[in-house]
Amino acid sequence: MTGAATLDDPGLAARPAPAGELVFSAWSALSPYGTGRAAFRTGLAADRSAPAALDATEYPGPYQQGALVPEFTAAGALGKKGTRTMDRLTALAVSAYGQLLQECGPDVVEHPERLALVLGTGHGSVQSIMDFTRDSLTGERPYLVDPARFPNTVMNRMAGQSAIWHGIKGPNTTVAGGWLTGLLALGYAARLHRGGHCDRVLCGAAEEYSTQRAWLEWHAADGGERPPLGEGSVVWLLEPAASATAAGRTPLARLLGTRFRAYHRPEAAAEALTTCVRAVLDDAGIDAASVRLVAPLGADGEEDAVLRALPSGADPRRIRCRPLLGDTSAAATAFQTAAVLALAEEGGLPPGTTALVTGIDRDGTVGCALLGG
Repeated sequence: MTGAATLDDPGLAARPAPAGELVFSAWSALSPYGTGRAAFRTGLAADRSAPAALDATEYPGPYQQGALVPEFTAAGALGKKGTRTMDRLTALAVSAYGQLLQECGPDVVEHPERLALVLGTGHGSVQSIMDFTRDSLTGERPYLVDPARFPNTVMNRMAGQSAIWHGIKGPNTTVAGGWLTGLLALGYAARLHRGGHCDRVLCGAAEEYSTQRAWLEWHAADGGERPPLGEGSVVWLLEPAASATAAGRTPLARLLGTRFRAYHRPEAAAEALTTCVRAVLDDAGIDAASVRLVAPLGADGEEDAVLRALPSGADPRRIRCRPLLGDTSAAATAFQTAAVLALAEEGGLPPGTTALVTGIDRDGTVGCALLGG
């Protein structure tokens, strides 16, 4: 019976959010569907596949298709001032945070020293790192490289530039963790707030498409599945429910917890994820029967691993982003989280229901996030 209940089942009782519990009160996205969360929500609802043929002249490499943010440039999104040497990944992050802040209003940055920024990335900009390294070897002496482009080569360039651009003076953190980066960033953001280091957190993840990244991903697959690559940036505003309500923002979902676990053999990954899901439900004091949405990354055995942690016969709705957006690498689980928020945006998740965002990374880690109405 519990597995057959609908998302809006009135029999599921609401649980008021504790004073310190974080909620998702706003979000924004730059995705292969276009700029803004409305474009992402529309593309997702239409179940539209985003990968398209790549221009081999502009993007030579092993992939013939890719899912890029359409018509995006740093100057086009942010203006010419200050963007001459800004790489694509930094521009994606700065633009996404800018959209979010514009929609939320000035109260978010009223006390900039109490506003934290957490950004997930894969390696930083692979293109910037490789281009700068090549120039250092092939450039003419005595200058060899353009020093103005050096900041693009450090991993925390995107988070630092986003904070500077938007006047954010609180804790500034870069998180890197493969496909699980978005979930790891969420977990870190929650710890920042729980430790009293900030009042609100701007949190998200970004990834860019480049020929250099394409070759790295191609070889990392090592003969395995090689879906088209995607890119984009997703950011959220996390704050206490009381703070959101006072500012006139309707909480979309509560962040009930994140959990991570390691595995040392590929065949042990599914069991590790099942343990992870059970742990996050137990720690949050949530009945597994309340899980009505699951947004999996798409690894082999992942969905079955989640079902093993739920009651027998449970059949939650699945939201699968990877077949639609391609492999967005560091932004993958961030897009999965955005998909849950996009589906739930009309009034948020129904009271008493929960959603799981899950992932199995090829490098030996699994993770999940639990969101509640």
